[in-house]
Amino acid sequence: MSRSKNISWGLLFLSLCFLAVACGNLSQENYEKIKVGMSYQEVEKILGPNPTCDSAMGMKTCTWGTAEKHVSVQFVADKVALHSAKGLK
Repeated sequence: MSRSKNISWGLLFLSLCFLAVACGNLSQENYEKIKVGMSYQEVEKILGPNPTCDSAMGMKTCTWGTAEKHVSVQFVADKVALHSAKGLK
């Protein structure tokens, strides 16, 4: 196998491992720990690092997980304003 194929397989493996760990934090129990007024850092400690985030008009929306199983949190001034979930068990 060529070096570039080894690197590609290694990156794929690491990506899958990251998704497995990140999705492991997505549970109903962890979702219920999220409260209005918590900081982004507090939520990140519960759900894990590197969510997908978008910002608009002073609000930041961050999503942990996939389209089928996720937690979405809206922050205003770095504090939880709203949160929702889909596919948790």
